[in-house]
This record gives sequence, C-alpha cells and structure tokens, in this order.
Amino acid sequence: MSTDNTKHATVIGLGQMGSTLARLLLEAGYRVTVWNRTSTRADPLVALGAVLAPTPLAAVQASDVVIVCVHDYAAADAILRDAAIASAMRGKLLLQLTTGSPAEARASDAWMRANGGHYFDGAIQAAPSQMGRPDTPILLSGEGAMWREHEPLLRVFGGGLGYLGEDPGAAAAMDMATLSYIYGAMIGFLHGARIAESEGFGVDRYGELVAGIAPTFADFLKYEADVIHSGDFRVGESPLSISVEATARIAEAARQSGINGEFPRFVADLFRRAAEAGFADEEAAALIKVLRAGG
Repeated sequence: MSTDNTKHATVIGLGQMGSTLARLLLEAGYRVTVWNRTSTRADPLVALGAVLAPTPLAAVQASDVVIVCVHDYAAADAILRDAAIASAMRGKLLLQLTTGSPAEARASDAWMRANGGHYFDGAIQAAPSQMGRPDTPILLSGEGAMWREHEPLLRVFGGGLGYLGEDPGAAAAMDMATLSYIYGAMIGFLHGARIAESEGFGVDRYGELVAGIAPTFADFLKYEADVIHSGDFRVGESPLSISVEATARIAEAARQSGINGEFPRFVADLFRRAAEAGFADEEAAALIKVLRAGG
C-alpha cells in the first residue's frame, strides 16, 4: 500500500454519522474525498475543505483508505459491487463502518480479498454527537496488519477502540451482543419509568437514580460474565433464587397497578424456568443455561 496517501481518506455515505466521520478527519488534517447519493449533503464538508467525488468509482480511486458508512450492507453492496470499483480496490483498505451481521462482514472481507484489497470491520457504539472523544467506543476486527497500520486514523473517530482480532465478523457479532444488552436494559428502564409514573414519582428523578447505580451494576454484570466464562456457577454474589422472587414480585405489582406487564412477565418466566430446572441455588448467571436450551 502506498505511503504518500496516508493522510488521505475517502468517506462514502454522508448521513449523520458519515458526515461526522468526514468532519473529524478534516479537523485532524486529512485530505478527505466524499461521495453521497444526494450530493448536496456534501456541501458543508466541501466548505470545510473536502473534495466531492462525482461517482463512487472516483471516490474509491482517490484514496488508499475507503470508509463506508451507509444504511446497511445491501446499500453498501449496491454502491461498491461494480466491476470497475472492484478493480480499483486492489491494494486499498475498505473500512466498513456500516451496521451489519457477522456473515455480511465476512462476505465483504472475502470480496475484498478476491479483488486484491484489504478489509476491516467496525461497529460504532456511540451517537454522532459522541464521536471523536477519548472514550468513544468502537469495536474493530480484521487483518492485524491493517489494525497496526491504520490505528492513528481510527483514533480520530474515538479513543475507546477495541480490537477483537482477525475474524472480520467479530466486531459485528459483539455489536449485536452489546445491543442486545442495551435494548434489554432499555425495556427494563422504560418499565421502571411506568412504575415511577404509576406511583407519582418523577421520572426525571428515577433517571438520576438509575444513572447513580449504573456503575455498580456494570461491575456486577462483569462478575456474572466471569462466572459464565469459568463454568463455575457456585454462588458468589447473588443466588438465582433471589431473582426468581424479585421478578415475580415485579410482575405481580404490574398486574395490581394495571400497567403493562409484558416485560416483567417475560423475565419472571425465565427465572421461574431456571428454578424449576434446578438452578435456584446457583449464581444468578445460571439463567444462561435456560437460554442455551433454545426456545
């Protein structure tokens, strides 16, 4: 890969996140080429010094590093899967920051390798307004050589980089895993907001309480992850039986209060099944044994 282009990058896709990526690169002193289906979205970036490419092919040809951040992999493939672009990818790095599945990431890696290029997959775990911070979390996976060569560019986007290894699908897989946690926590948080509302307690104050206890519960979840990894479910912090009782109590309170009880019933049912399977006197993380059984 040529060295005279190390401070030149192309960004394809200028939604809120793509535009933010391009702006951060410009602010870091990179020469930035951009392309978007709706070209007027590039106007603010052009005013900052970016070059608007007339076509995706021209955008790819302009830089050794091609960063893609579009709606999904189908949209990325519609832009890139062209014979001329495939030929132009030889020797270049495709940094895919589009949200997708592990299978899609691995297919993109295979396509780049088949065309003599390099592939690196990233999962941004932050909103556009949170990009560029020292702690902005971004999960990354792919060729180790590409990680070592392009780490300075990647740190323009955020300092909380997590390189997960050579498997190009690892970042997408862990993105789905962390999103599963986020969505589950969000549903639980919103159910808690309904409890607060039904009891006449300010939801803003409830939000403050949750923010205050979040670090403690993060440590608890890390402990539970270590338990699962070790395979030793002997009680060390919290027996599963406590959660059986607590979730049943929350579900019953929802019924009595007349608020939506779908979430607490679902959770209580999982813990009940775990107890019935004989895990009540094990660590709370033993609930994963129910999830491993499918459903």
